[in-house]
Amino acid sequence: MTRTVYVNGEYLPENEAKVSIFDRGFLMADGVYEVTSVLGGKLIDFDGHLKRLERSLNELDMPKPAAFDDLLEIHRKLVAENGITEGMVYLQVTRGAPDDRDFVFPDAETTEPTVVLFTQNKPGLANSPAAKTGIKVISIDDIRWGRRDIKTVQLLYPSMGKMMAKAQGCDDAWMVEDGAVTEGTSNNAYIVKDGVIITRNLSTDILHGITRAAVLRFAREAQMKVEERPFTIEEAKAADEAFVTSASTFVFPVVEVDGAAVGTGSPGPVATRLREIYLEESLKAGV
Repeated sequence: MTRTVYVNGEYLPENEAKVSIFDRGFLMADGVYEVTSVLGGKLIDFDGHLKRLERSLNELDMPKPAAFDDLLEIHRKLVAENGITEGMVYLQVTRGAPDDRDFVFPDAETTEPTVVLFTQNKPGLANSPAAKTGIKVISIDDIRWGRRDIKTVQLLYPSMGKMMAKAQGCDDAWMVEDGAVTEGTSNNAYIVKDGVIITRNLSTDILHGITRAAVLRFAREAQMKVEERPFTIEEAKAADEAFVTSASTFVFPVVEVDGAAVGTGSPGPVATRLREIYLEESLKAGV
């Protein structure tokens, strides 16, 4: 079945969608994106994703697309037309397509941003087997650019990190800078020690995860202790539990780091409970 996608104001069959070869997202990775999960046909944490998109645009001095205020309607229409019950909506905004390639930003008054959205159907998203078995991660050097708080389309190194993990029979990689874990290739990273949830504090070093914010809020509401600070790989190996959060995984337990079992080597009670709370509360609040 051919998906309906959205490109610059038009709803099109995916095989008819086109973007200019001069688009700066294609030539310069000059673009930002968001991924919003769909559960029960509803958008999860949509307002948070929209606010972060606006922040990313502002940080890059990129103009808002004309369709910005219509993004909720566009998301809902794509979900409905493509029959998505569980899955994701991918949204990308680039600085647009000037007449030719140039390192200098094009004039915002003459070059409209490019806006692309498409859905991904993921049946069973809420009941992923990995949530029950846990995932294994390796550590790699974090050699990305310094503004990881901006959700740009510069995803080559995270992609390479996932391939490094796959080559070692693992599921993902945690990136390490100055001796401390920053984040996973596409998720925020956490450990649990003596009942305390530990995760890196917000800064330009990590993405300000929308799921991260919700999970930490739910944790505090459940009277769980949270400490926001950097932690090392050695701390992770010695932790009682570890887990990751993202819009596409929600909460996934981490059961192994660099070949060492974390805790019992099985999903722990904190990660398991947080996943339950997140799914329950997010379904209630979905739009």
